[in-house]
Formats: sequence, structure tokens, C-alpha cells
Amino acid sequence: MAKDILFTLAAGFTRDLQGPLYCPECAITEGLLHYHPELRDRIDVRTIDFKRPRPEIVALLGETNQDCPCLIVAEPTKADGLPVSTFEDKTFINDHKAIIEYLARNYGTSRPAHD
Repeated sequence: MAKDILFTLAAGFTRDLQGPLYCPECAITEGLLHYHPELRDRIDVRTIDFKRPRPEIVALLGETNQDCPCLIVAEPTKADGLPVSTFEDKTFINDHKAIIEYLARNYGTSRPAHD
């Protein structure tokens, strides 16, 4: 795998007869991409539908690892110290705060301000 792969959910989905909805964690991650549009050239960003199963993720991480946002890390050592999971030979992060930290460390994006 040459590039990191970031999965986010498309907004406007329906769940339990409610909607349109969006995933707050995906929206935060997409917001970071808005602030740093050059990142889209450096990583593989894939926006997918909410409905499960999510075949794009299942093909890479199996049926039990479909949460979003999800970042599949091309070089696992770049995620040292962050909460990661593994599936077969792939390392991934599905916590949006850890994804943002990973992107800041490895791509120089900004971090959220904390009061």
C-alpha cells in the first residue's frame, strides 16, 4: 500500500427513520481536509455511504472493522504511540482524535486548539 487511506462517511444518510444525518467525527475529519486541501493529494481519501456492510472497508479490514472515520496506515511505525488496531497485515486508526494527531505528525496539518 503506497498511501494512507482515509475513509469518511458521506453526509445526508437516514438511520432509524431519522435524517438527514451526518457523522460528527467524520465532519471534524472532513473539516481538517478543508483546512488542508493539499492533504487530498498526499493520502487516498474515500467518502463512502453510511449503510452497512461497507464493502470498501470490509475488503481491506474485514466485517468487524467498519467504523468511520478510519485511517489505514501505510507505514505502521508512523503511528507509534497512537491507539491502533490491526487486521491481517494492515494497521488502522478509527479514533478521530488519533487520526488528526497522526495527520499533524506525519503531514504537518494543524491541531485543534484546547483551552
